Amino acid sequence: MTTIIAAPTSPDLDALLPDDPIALAAVANAVAVKLAALPLAASTEGELLAAAESLEQARRRFDAADAAVLVEISDRGAYRTAGYLSLHAYLSGGLRVGDGAARRRRVAAAAIGRFTNMQGQTLSPRCPATADAVGDGAIGVDHVLEIDAVLTRIPAAVDETTREGAEAQLAAVARTLTPAGVRTAGIRLLAHLDPDGQLTDDRDRRRLRGLALMPQDRQLMSTLRTRLTPGLRADLEIMLQSWAAPGMNNPDDPASPTGAMESADPAVVAAAAERDDRTPMQRNHDALHALLILARSHSGTPASGSLRSELVVTITDAELAAHAGIALTATGTRVPISELVRLAAAATPHLAVFAHTTGEPLYLGRGRRLASRAQRLMLFARDRGCTAPGCPAPFARTEAHHFPDWQDGGPTDIDHLGAACGSHNRTVGTAPGQWETRIAATGPHTGRVHWRPTPPTTTGTGGPHRWQLNTIHHAELLPTTDPDPPPTPPAPPEPD
Repeated sequence: MTTIIAAPTSPDLDALLPDDPIALAAVANAVAVKLAALPLAASTEGELLAAAESLEQARRRFDAADAAVLVEISDRGAYRTAGYLSLHAYLSGGLRVGDGAARRRRVAAAAIGRFTNMQGQTLSPRCPATADAVGDGAIGVDHVLEIDAVLTRIPAAVDETTREGAEAQLAAVARTLTPAGVRTAGIRLLAHLDPDGQLTDDRDRRRLRGLALMPQDRQLMSTLRTRLTPGLRADLEIMLQSWAAPGMNNPDDPASPTGAMESADPAVVAAAAERDDRTPMQRNHDALHALLILARSHSGTPASGSLRSELVVTITDAELAAHAGIALTATGTRVPISELVRLAAAATPHLAVFAHTTGEPLYLGRGRRLASRAQRLMLFARDRGCTAPGCPAPFARTEAHHFPDWQDGGPTDIDHLGAACGSHNRTVGTAPGQWETRIAATGPHTGRVHWRPTPPTTTGTGGPHRWQLNTIHHAELLPTTDPDPPPTPPAPPEPD
């Protein structure tokens, strides 16, 4: 095995490196740029392998440095200075790493970082042996995530000393195993700690329960990730026995009975079962869909103007006329036109007319603070989701934001309202780290909501404070014109 080339630690080299973290990060960036540009054709195979191992060790040590920086940002709430609501939002949107990578880095930092308590004391890492291994460059973030996942599954009844020993063992084996190998070792460790499953109790089951609806793929299909408690599993099995029985709730059979099998005519069910060629998984899917349609049809219309519990769809007239394209629901789901017709049978149609008013009042002035149902429908048709830059929140999770704010005299008029999730709605203000908002009156994005970080009261803090437009919910508008383009540089002088 090739020996890893350790980084020199001579006092002379250490003296050349700056102590300022910004300057040191710039040096690391310059090293990466120069290393990437170096010609490698003259290097031997052994030198290339040694360089690869040394780079991997450095990358893992940078994981420790990254955790330290993220802990400091989290402790100080420094992400608010950049206009973000959380560390996750800053990583995902500010550094543009995406939700998945942001979660991974947050989990790793929580495991190996040294946080500060309310008394100002620096705490030891939650996983001290793992933190040491990362600092040595022996393991990386992927190993940390596997160790954290195993520790999360240790029953609450296991004493703290045993849990600490388990973490140390996992960190030790991680130094010689891949992340997948750590997962396998963790499964064996869990089996050793609770061989017959008797230590797992209701506290563990409540802690581990969950259901996540994953994003739609290119075929507009979605995956459910769930861990069911015994009670929910029992209820689900009872429902599926009836609603997913052969012949029941078949969307491809107009004569198929809907609802529970016990309430249907046995002869009709038997005849539908003869025609039913669905798989058991397909019947389960259709049964759940039928149950949700029934629940939605009996939920009634909310008293407020909120659209959170209603099925509201937006689509262009051209797509509807051509029977092609993708519609968008208020919850952010994309629905093909072929399925929209089926959904529309249980929905109330609404019409949004732009540049003109509808028959319903859309201009309420100062007579009412909360947006009406008609205004919410218009906001959905225009904004489709939160208008804050980079925010993926669908319209169902937004509020009607005033321009200017209600407390500053803003009217509840459709051209003075915009969709904003609750978190971003509360960040609008005049203090540094908050946001300013406007609706463009001119330009290619007339009528659309723009945001920008509130300019600092002192110079030299933060980057340019420019108006930004959220295009996440309007992919069809890309590429888009910069809402606040920089000035055009002067042309160079012509040669004599």
